Amino acid sequence: MIKKLYPWQDLLFSQWMQAGNSRHHALLFHGKAGIGKLDFARTMAAGLLCLQPQNGMACGECESCHWLSEGAHPDFREITPEDDDSGSESSKKKTRKRQQILIDQIRALHDYLALSTHRVDGIRVVLIHPLEAMNVAASNALLKLLEEPPQRTQFLLVSHQRQALLPTILSRCMQVEMPVPSMEQGLQWLQSQSVAHAEWVWHYSGGAPTTVLQDELDLHGWYQQFRPQLLRGAEMDVVAVVPVLIKLGMEQAIQALQKWLLDVWLSCNQQPLRYHPGDAGPMQPLASGVNLSRLLAFQQQLNRFKMTAQHPLNQELQLEQLLLQYKKMFG
Repeated sequence: MIKKLYPWQDLLFSQWMQAGNSRHHALLFHGKAGIGKLDFARTMAAGLLCLQPQNGMACGECESCHWLSEGAHPDFREITPEDDDSGSESSKKKTRKRQQILIDQIRALHDYLALSTHRVDGIRVVLIHPLEAMNVAASNALLKLLEEPPQRTQFLLVSHQRQALLPTILSRCMQVEMPVPSMEQGLQWLQSQSVAHAEWVWHYSGGAPTTVLQDELDLHGWYQQFRPQLLRGAEMDVVAVVPVLIKLGMEQAIQALQKWLLDVWLSCNQQPLRYHPGDAGPMQPLASGVNLSRLLAFQQQLNRFKMTAQHPLNQELQLEQLLLQYKKMFG
C-alpha cells in the first residue's frame, strides 16, 4: 500500500505537513477521477501510521509499513463497495462489484472504533472511498461518527462526485479540492512511466492520467482498431466492432463511445475536440452528416446503459444495439 506522491501534489503535501497535529479529523479529498486522490490518501495514511516516517512519508521498512503492505494493519480500515458473489449461477461468472457502501459496513466500523488502538497512544486511520457510494442509511451512520469522532482517529474520505454527498456529511468535513495536473506535468509523468503515445493518452484520458495505469489493455492499440469503424458512420460494420469492444469491457466501451460522441458534437459546432484532437480533420465530414437530435438521444441512452454496465445480461447483444443506434445517427 505504500505509495508515492504525484508531481502535481507537492504543494498539497506541503500544506499537509504544515497542518501537523492540527489537521481536521475528517478530510474530504474531492475532484475528478484519475488525478490521484486515492493514492494521495493512502500515502498520507501510511505516513501517519509509520513508526519512523521520513519527512512525513512512510519508511516502508518498519513493522507498521509491513502490516500495511500485507493489508493487515490493526489501526487501519479501508471501506469501499464490497465484491458481491451472491446469486452467481456458476463459478465461471466473475464476481461483481457492489454499487454501494452499505450500512452494515459502517456499523462494523462503529464496533471497530469502540476498541482500543493497537499501539498505546497510537493513531487510527479510516479511509472510505468513493464516499458517494454510501447509501442514505450508511451516510447517516457515518455522520454520527463524524459528529462525535473517537479520539486520535483520522478519517480520510475520497469522492469523485462531491455534489452527490449529503450536505450534513460535507458540513462535518474539511473539504480539500485535489490539484489537477497541467498538460506539461501530465505528459512528463506519463513518459516517466514509460507510457507509449503519451500525448494521445493524455487527451483521451481527459487530463486524468493516472487512469491509464489501472488498465492492462493497450488503449492506443485498441483505439486504432476501433477508429476506422467509427469514422465510417452509417457504414460501420457492427459485427466487426463488437469483439473489439468486448475486449475493452462494457463500462469502458460506453465511456469510449461517450467521448467520441462529445467530440462529434464539438466538431459539429466547430469547436476544438477534447478527447481526440488528432482526429479533427477526419471527423469533420462525419460530423457534417450527423443528426444532432439523434446524437443527443444516443448520448442519453449511453448514460442509462452506464448505470448498469457492471451487470450486463448479455454484453454482445447490448453492444450490438448501441452500435446500431450509432449508425442511425447518420441515416
